[in-house]
Amino acid sequence: MKREEIFQYVKEQYGTEPEYLWKKDPDSAVLRHKNGKWYAIIMAVEKKTLGLEEDGKINILDVKCDPDLVGMIIQTYGFLPGYHMNKRHWITILLDDSVSEAKTLDFLDMSYDLIDSGK
Repeated sequence: MKREEIFQYVKEQYGTEPEYLWKKDPDSAVLRHKNGKWYAIIMAVEKKTLGLEEDGKINILDVKCDPDLVGMIIQTYGFLPGYHMNKRHWITILLDDSVSEAKTLDFLDMSYDLIDSGK
């Protein structure tokens, strides 16, 4: 999935607009729940930083995840422990088409719901 597709989906689904908070990283955006808490972050990071072997940058999506599922999910290619986030509660999804659009949106929805419920 592409960043723009995610931004379009969350705008239609939740009325969310990306927020660009960091001058040093102007392409990174957070998606904020109506309660003010972040439910997703999209950024481009060096592949090697994530433990990938290739050079260059990759777009990633960090989402909140049920802690009981994290250990199982990160065993699947395309999913990693949350980059720059609490690795017990957040996962990183590679936006390189290794994870289907449907699955990416399912995890985005789960993150929104987890933030909504305060879990």
